[in-house]
Amino acid sequence: MAPLLPSSQQWVEKYRPKQVKDVAHQDEVVRVLTNTLETTNCPHMLFYGPPGTGKTTTALAIAHQLFGPELYKSRVLELNASDDRGINVVRTKIKDFAAVAVGSAQRHGGYPCPPYKIIILDEADSMTEDAQNALRRTMETYSKVTRFFFICNYISRIIEPLASRCAKFRFKSLPEQVMKSRILHICGEESLNLDSQALSTLSVISQGDLRRAITYLQGAARLYGSSISSTELISVSGVIPEDVVQKLLAACKSGNFDSADKEVNNVISEGYPVSQMISQLFDIIVEANDLSDEQKARIFKKLGEADKCLVDGADEYLQLLDVAGNTMRAYCNMAQDSY
Repeated sequence: MAPLLPSSQQWVEKYRPKQVKDVAHQDEVVRVLTNTLETTNCPHMLFYGPPGTGKTTTALAIAHQLFGPELYKSRVLELNASDDRGINVVRTKIKDFAAVAVGSAQRHGGYPCPPYKIIILDEADSMTEDAQNALRRTMETYSKVTRFFFICNYISRIIEPLASRCAKFRFKSLPEQVMKSRILHICGEESLNLDSQALSTLSVISQGDLRRAITYLQGAARLYGSSISSTELISVSGVIPEDVVQKLLAACKSGNFDSADKEVNNVISEGYPVSQMISQLFDIIVEANDLSDEQKARIFKKLGEADKCLVDGADEYLQLLDVAGNTMRAYCNMAQDSY
């Protein structure tokens, strides 16, 4: 099957729910926010939870349902706090927008248009602590004319003075059945053929992140056409093939260091990301029945150390070799003085 002609529109945006009631698997959040929309009396809000679960979609849907397309640009400021995260942004862009007064409540084009503006801060957990502290004062000063929507993955990275001023909404990771239902809907709309095995594979590799699943699906459709297999989905996702991971694990089980070193070199030469290999090794080892809890703990300790070193810019080959050697010792049940 020839690849589909590429569309300029990303499917993530094309199939993004336009109303709060259409957000998937967040029933409690949707129920509360639907009532809030009816009264138009929005508090400051904090949406937190795993990526790809509908946090940004919900915030945008609230803003669109309140102001409609005509007033949206003048009443809503969207910022990605991972880029605009310094104290200067709070002192200039955010403060200037928050300070602007708006007219009294008056319906416009069928939308309620309440007498306040909305500032949406996506990835707010990336903001510096100084910026968050500066933002607290801005929230207090302009609370009558401005509402803040904070979106983050980790609520623990939001300072307490900010979090305590917001109504908090936790977004749950999407279960496999919900993911499959949304993906099948998109497949029907885009005339794609996805068998049950490919559908399960897509659900697994996206790890509850619907945005990631839709991105993988569109990438595979553009490259391979309307009939998509599990192998093709894996190839566009960056997930390392299962046989590559199993070969490295088998070499570790064998106790032969040269064999393990060979498999590590194969992983590096093929260009597979070592961080992804570490993640997949973790998933396999946590389910392994031939290792004791103590042996698993030793391996996990090394996996965590290697992952941290990779983030800090360490050599990928050396880190993966260290992981392989540690896994080998755990399987051989050798004592480790350093543990």
